Amino acid sequence: MDGYNINHLRELESESIFVIREVASQFEKPALLFSGGKDSIVMYHLARKAFWPARVPFPLLHIDTGHNFTETLEFRDDLMKRTGGTCIVKYVQDTIDQGKVVEETGYNASRNVLQTVTLLDAVEELKIGAALGGGRRDEEKARAKERFFSHRDEFGQWDPKNQRPELWNIFNGQKKMGEHFRVFPLSNWTEMDIWQYIYMDNVDIPRLYFTHKREVFNRDGVWLANAPFMKLKKNENVEVKDVRCRTIGDITCTGLTLSRANTLEDIIKETAATRITERGGRYDDKRSEAAMEDRKKEGYF
Repeated sequence: MDGYNINHLRELESESIFVIREVASQFEKPALLFSGGKDSIVMYHLARKAFWPARVPFPLLHIDTGHNFTETLEFRDDLMKRTGGTCIVKYVQDTIDQGKVVEETGYNASRNVLQTVTLLDAVEELKIGAALGGGRRDEEKARAKERFFSHRDEFGQWDPKNQRPELWNIFNGQKKMGEHFRVFPLSNWTEMDIWQYIYMDNVDIPRLYFTHKREVFNRDGVWLANAPFMKLKKNENVEVKDVRCRTIGDITCTGLTLSRANTLEDIIKETAATRITERGGRYDDKRSEAAMEDRKKEGYF
């Protein structure tokens, strides 16, 4: 496929690998946050490159809401088997059973917000000094405020006004007892960069990203997947459509795109032509104008 700059992608790759190695050198017990989505898959791919031929020296951490796409979990387990990686899974259901959070009810109920408590508990339990995330600055305005090294206080909370300068790629990972960092090696990547890199490096991704037939329904202009735990309104009807995921998360909030993109080339062309942001189809981001920033301040990814 023509039209992409290999040198640009290799520069982004080199920068991300540098950040990943900095994490391994500066922190005890880092972990890579893994969702099964394209960004975390690329990040794991980069981590494998960073330490090749040795294995990645830290585990992956998946916060499982219990409302994931089956394809995501199958891909995760197969990827670990193929690469010899270690993935620690923590379940939101356990957090609910322990009485630490209350499950939402109603038509727009989602476990996506509940992930925060499960994640912070995992960080404390596993004594994680730095959690690498796949967030990119182009995704959403709250994420545009992030540094590569994002400081979190002893409560796991993020203060956008209390972030450290990062001049000349010098990263300050000093922290007090109980504090930790979220680190975003893909900060300078765009959605298009991710797709072109996946194409260039032949990175394996879940089939959810390619067009497939699925039972869906439309809610407030967003196509959502039908599932046993999804509660439909009277005016919502289940239909079978050709759809694909542009971003993968909890089924309750992952908007699906009507598409006929069956190849990576098709996805890249579709991404270049769209005028809707990547998270424009995420139903949880529609709760309020500051939904993402509020969740990040509470300790979200």
